[in-house]
Amino acid sequence: FFRLGLRSFGGPIAHLGYFREEFVVRRRWIEESAFAELVGLCQFLPGPTSSQVGFSLGLMRAGYRGALAAWLGFTLPSAALLVLFALGAPRLHSHWGVPLLHGLRLVALPIVAQAVATMARALTPDLRRIGIAVLAAAVVLVAPGTLAQLSALLLGAALGLILCRQILQPGALSSPFHGSRVVATFCLASFWLLLLACMLFPLLDARGSGSLFGAFYRSGALVFGGGHVVLPLLRDALVKPGWVSDEAFLAGYGAAQAMPGPLFSLGAYLGFVATSGPHGLAGAALGLTALFLPGILLLLAALPYWGQLQAAPALQSAFHGVQAAVVGVLAAALYDPIWKNSVHSFWDFVLALIALALLVLWRLPALLVVLVTALGAVAAAADPWALLQPLVH
Repeated sequence: FFRLGLRSFGGPIAHLGYFREEFVVRRRWIEESAFAELVGLCQFLPGPTSSQVGFSLGLMRAGYRGALAAWLGFTLPSAALLVLFALGAPRLHSHWGVPLLHGLRLVALPIVAQAVATMARALTPDLRRIGIAVLAAAVVLVAPGTLAQLSALLLGAALGLILCRQILQPGALSSPFHGSRVVATFCLASFWLLLLACMLFPLLDARGSGSLFGAFYRSGALVFGGGHVVLPLLRDALVKPGWVSDEAFLAGYGAAQAMPGPLFSLGAYLGFVATSGPHGLAGAALGLTALFLPGILLLLAALPYWGQLQAAPALQSAFHGVQAAVVGVLAAALYDPIWKNSVHSFWDFVLALIALALLVLWRLPALLVVLVTALGAVAAAADPWALLQPLVH
């Protein structure tokens, strides 16, 4: 898993491809059908899908220690690289460092735009779910904040129960995964107790470790549909109270696109630079752990009951609605904060279009797109109009 963490570029879908090649085809740890069902479970639950799949493979191979080893191996390379970026970012305020950081912020626009388009095709294929997405986006744009995002997801679930009853998919009544029901009950209770505690931490200690833990934990608990969805949640949890600046937040998000491994490793960067709580290396460890923890707890809680969950019509309908609402929430984040905080000039818009074309039309890896955008921002800062004037005259 550590070797995969060093070379798994391309996002969660690519990660699943790496896992299949390594553990289904080459090592034969798991059958193809069981791997497909495992992916289905992790896509059903909140949290980072590829990391949950890796955790489950480690659990099936070597128990709870194996699960921890798999998660650490896959996550630590990108987390360490992002901590190094956090250490070096304050030194990038030279004549070329400022536009370089701006380029990293700007690359979030095409990356998230592509994610919104991809998710919309898969999760909002009909007018009913498009309507749910539009309504969710309107809720978040009119009343920004964590409460509005949660309300949008709950509204999506309620509308899904009403509107998505006729698009049910048959579920398997048996599951190849047999976890402990005692552990499942403990993990589910822990998930809700921690979520409740995270709501109280800001009232008890507004800038302490508990509040920082709560900000990351709440964000990780509401991520449906992919790692990019954590962007608006983390931004509201950390930027709104002033713990991380918008500029630093988007620069870290851009840098995370150039890293292998899970996007949730962004938690290490944000915990390192946050002004609340321990920050530094302790903050990085806290942010990383708290962001991943809710998804892992829900995974352990669901494993023994996956067959029943997969076959429940009401859950399927509600989940279709939640997925559509997620598209709307992410589309709203595409405008605020990404567009509002990264596109400041004509050249910013041009660079964003070029990056989007590289991603969508030429299908270049995200790492290359990040490099092109960052270098383009540095070149644009050298007064491009002055460079074109000799050609014009």
